[in-house]
This record gives sequence, C-alpha cells and structure tokens, in this order.
Amino acid sequence: MAEVVTGEAVILDVPCARFPSRLLALALDLLIQGILLFALFLIVGLAVTNDGTTSATAGAIALTVTIAIIVGYPVLWETLTRGGTPGKFALGLRVVSDDGGPERFRQALVRGLAAVVEIWLLLGCPALICSLLSERGKRLGDVFAGTFVIQRRLPARHNAATLPAVSPELALWGASLEMSGLTDQTAETARRYLARLPELTPAAQAELGERLAGAVRAQVSPLPPPGTPAVAYLSAVLAERRNREHARLAVSAARGSPERGAPGRGLPGPGSPGPGWVGPAGPRPAGESYPRAGPPGPAVAWGEPTEAAREGEPEHIPPANGAGGFAPPA
Repeated sequence: MAEVVTGEAVILDVPCARFPSRLLALALDLLIQGILLFALFLIVGLAVTNDGTTSATAGAIALTVTIAIIVGYPVLWETLTRGGTPGKFALGLRVVSDDGGPERFRQALVRGLAAVVEIWLLLGCPALICSLLSERGKRLGDVFAGTFVIQRRLPARHNAATLPAVSPELALWGASLEMSGLTDQTAETARRYLARLPELTPAAQAELGERLAGAVRAQVSPLPPPGTPAVAYLSAVLAERRNREHARLAVSAARGSPERGAPGRGLPGPGSPGPGWVGPAGPRPAGESYPRAGPPGPAVAWGEPTEAAREGEPEHIPPANGAGGFAPPA
C-alpha cells in the first residue's frame, strides 16, 4: 500500500503493483511488440523487394516502423485507456499519476521514451534496479513522468469486504425514504466507499464520508436523524435501496410466472371476479339481478344464463372498470 494525496488534500491508501506482476506484464507487452515488429518488417521487406527501393529508403522505413512500435505502442495504449496496455490488463495493473489521477498523454510519452533506453537499449537493468529501490516500485520512466503502477484487481480477501450493518432505528427510518432521485453513479460510489473503509485512513474516511453523504442527501429525502454518522447514513440508504430492488424483482418474477392468472389452470385471470367476490354494494345472492353495461335492457339474475348464452352466441361482457357495470363470473 502507498499513501496518495489527492488534489483535495485527502490521503488515500492505494495498492502498489508487485514486482513479479509488473515483470510479467512487461514480458507480455514485449512479446506483442516483437510479433508486430516481425510482421511489419516482413511486410516492408517484401514491399521494398518488389518495388526496387534503395537501401537508404528501406532503412528509413525500417527505422520509422521500429519507433512506431517501440514508442507508439505503449504511448497509444496508455493514452487511450488511461494507463493500461494489453499486458497490464492481463495482470490487472494500471498506471496512475502520483496524486492518484489518471495518466495523461505527456506522462505516457515520457514513459515510452524512457523505456527505449532503460528497457530496450540497456535490457531493463536500470528499470530493475530502480524498481527494487523505489518504495512504490517505480522505474526511471515513472520517476521522470511522475507516475506509478497500481494493482486494480485485489485478492479475494480485499474484495470480500462486507458493508456495515444497519441499526433497527435507521432501517425503520429508511422505509420512508424517497429515492427516485438517487442516481446509479452516486449509489455505486457510496458502495465502493463503504467496501473500502478498512483500507482508508481515518482522515480519508471522514472526508470522503461527509462528501458522499452530502451528495446522497441532495438526492434522497427526508434527511437522516440528527447526529447520524455518514457511514451509518450511507449504509442505511444503500440497504433500503437494495431491499426495494429485491422486492421489485420478486414482484416482476411473480407477475411473469405462468402459475398466476394463466388460462387453463383453474385460477382467475386479472380483472375477473372469483369466488366470494364482493361488489360495491356487497355480495349478491343467487337470483338477485344486477345492471348491465351498455344500452338499457332487461335485468339478468345472478348465475342465470343470458338469452344470448342460451342460443350459443358469445355473450357481451362489460369491461371490469367500465362505468355502470361489472363482469359476472363465468
């Protein structure tokens, strides 16, 4: 772990990449660069042979291709991905600035140019010595560019951090929260903060906690009880959000199940009255008539088939929410 002071003067503990993982990532990148060099040299050689180009022109083309692969490969990857290369992605590594921010183009260019000398020309000996002597495992390119390499994928024991427990009082208060304005980005940031609490210094916990609690209070109402710590407040909000999401998924799964209201299973479908149905004026005993929807006509007794049904014609059933009537059970 290394302490990083952000632009807001907040101290964070970030995991520095270990030397074996950096060495393996570098080996993978060098292997890819070697394959690209071989392929491009083969293409350039065939083109020069067929065109009859002079040796001076062929040498200039070869030099350009070499610089493009050796320098352009890491600079382009680290600039576009903010600190990553194929080898670093494979090992879960990333290059960041000394303040913990993403790597910039200038820093990637300095690291790429320094790699030509310390890795390609001197076979990595200066990079090895500097990495072993540096507290953050920096090579010369990192020292000149103001960067270092961190471990993005932590071991399972770091990822298995549990969120703080919520007290019954805050859980009861959370049931009345209005969280429609809470964005996924804010919730994810708060969740990561709570998961990384053991890795943060007390000052960083207080600073980031108050900042995140203020962002959540601006999107969630009502306000927490007076004196509620930021960690407890964020835990209660995220716990209630998780519970509501689980409940919503359970309801959606139940509505989509064929066992509820499916035709042909002996269960009433949506909108149709079942046994013991009670209308607006109470239950209707057998023989009592009810009004029909649509044009006025003779009253029909409850449970008595209509004239259309006796003749085998489909009976008109008024809509369940239609004004002036309801659908009797079949």
